[in-house]
Amino acid sequence: MADTATKLPVKTETDAPSATAATRAWSPFETLRGEMDRLFDMFGGRRGGPLSRGDFDLDFSLPKGMTFGAGTPAVDVAEKDGEYEITAELPGLDEKDVEVKVANGALTIKGEKKEEKEERQKDYYLSERRYGTFVRSFALPKGVDQDKIAARFAKGVLTVTLPKTPEAKAEEKKIEVKAA
Repeated sequence: MADTATKLPVKTETDAPSATAATRAWSPFETLRGEMDRLFDMFGGRRGGPLSRGDFDLDFSLPKGMTFGAGTPAVDVAEKDGEYEITAELPGLDEKDVEVKVANGALTIKGEKKEEKEERQKDYYLSERRYGTFVRSFALPKGVDQDKIAARFAKGVLTVTLPKTPEAKAEEKKIEVKAA
C-alpha cells in the first residue's frame, strides 16, 4: 500500500513575537483557566501536582474574529518512545492550507479554508462563500530537538512529530514494579 502522506515544512522563526502573545487579543478560555487553576490551588491542588497542567501548556484562545467551523480542530497529544506526537484532525483541508511554525519555545499550527460555490440556473443565481481559520499553539516541553520536528499530512490528519534530544532520552528511567 503506497504512503500518500505529504510532508509539510516546519518553519522556525527566531525574531517572531511570542505565539501565545499573538493569541491574547481574545482569550476568554485563558480567564476561565486562570480561575480554575486558582480554585484547584485553593482546594489542595498545587503546581506540579496531579491537578496541574502538563508539559504541553495548551493555548485554546483565538484572535478576535478567527473561527474554524464551530471551533478549533480536535487535537491529540501523546508521548511515545523517544518523541512526542501531536495529531490534529483537519477535514476538508489540504496540505497547502496548513502551516506549522516553531518560535520562542512554542509550536503553532495554523489553518485556513476558503470555499466558493457558484450556481447559475435559468431562474436563479446562487453564490456562497465560506471562510474559516484557526490557530493552535503548544508550549514545547524541555528536551525537544527543535531542528528535527517534522510534520506530515495525510487524509485530513496532520501529524507533528517532536523528537526528544538524546539528553532527554537518557534522563528517562524505568522503575521496576515489584509484587508486595
